[in-house]
Amino acid sequence: MTHLIWSADLDTGILEIDNQHKQIMDFINRLHDARQNADRAGIVTVIDDLVEYTLSHFAFEECLMEDASYEFVRGHKKVHELFVRRVASFQQRMKQGEDISHELHALLHRWLFSHIRHDDAAYVGAVRPKMKSLTEEKQEGGWLARSLRRFFN
Repeated sequence: MTHLIWSADLDTGILEIDNQHKQIMDFINRLHDARQNADRAGIVTVIDDLVEYTLSHFAFEECLMEDASYEFVRGHKKVHELFVRRVASFQQRMKQGEDISHELHALLHRWLFSHIRHDDAAYVGAVRPKMKSLTEEKQEGGWLARSLRRFFN
């Protein structure tokens, strides 16, 4: 498997979400590099960082959906919860000494593209119009600035 490459069909049109997805892609590419170098400590670090960042991304995304009154937010949250549980099981297996890096990398590779193209694309129509007003609040106390600090600092 090679590095993941961002393509235009992954754009949601919501800059903050697209940038977060690109960051997740970068973590997956770093996992690939650590695997290629047989760097177990690096693999563990990347997986831990990826999980932490992804949890923040999911929380941010869910907050956007709730604020936009997206009707299927509960279902989308469920998809996130199932994914988090699945990755947590990989982390546990890794802690027990099992080399799960190839299996996890393959899962992440497939899941990211599928999730963006299908699950995330479904909420864009509800969230994008709301984002316009939220992103206009650029000042320090605006919704976007507060939310980005809360989830990613």
